[in-house]
Amino acid sequence: MLKHLRVVIYQPRKGKREKQSPMKNIQIAAIFDDIAERLKSKKDNIFKIRAYQKVARAIESLPVPVEQLVEENRLNEIPGAGEAIVKKLTELVNTGKLEYYEKLKAESLSPKE
Repeated sequence: MLKHLRVVIYQPRKGKREKQSPMKNIQIAAIFDDIAERLKSKKDNIFKIRAYQKVARAIESLPVPVEQLVEENRLNEIPGAGEAIVKKLTELVNTGKLEYYEKLKAESLSPKE
């Protein structure tokens, strides 16, 4: 039986940035699925839409985190990941955001003319 229990609460030091927790593959796949849906609603190029869908499915079934593939410069091993999608995956993993996705979301919020 424990008589004394010491509780230590971790508090990050001021001035130090906490490392952002890595995005999970399922989160990344969901973003790429949403991109495909938004492109579909804009009636964009069907091949572009299918590329995002294909990459989303591939990411869901990856045995390793996308973050690891970014670190090892192996994103091109993901089926359907061409140069443009590789850049987007790298941006998303490194920053936690994707400018292209934010732009698509903003476009869908703007009033139609």
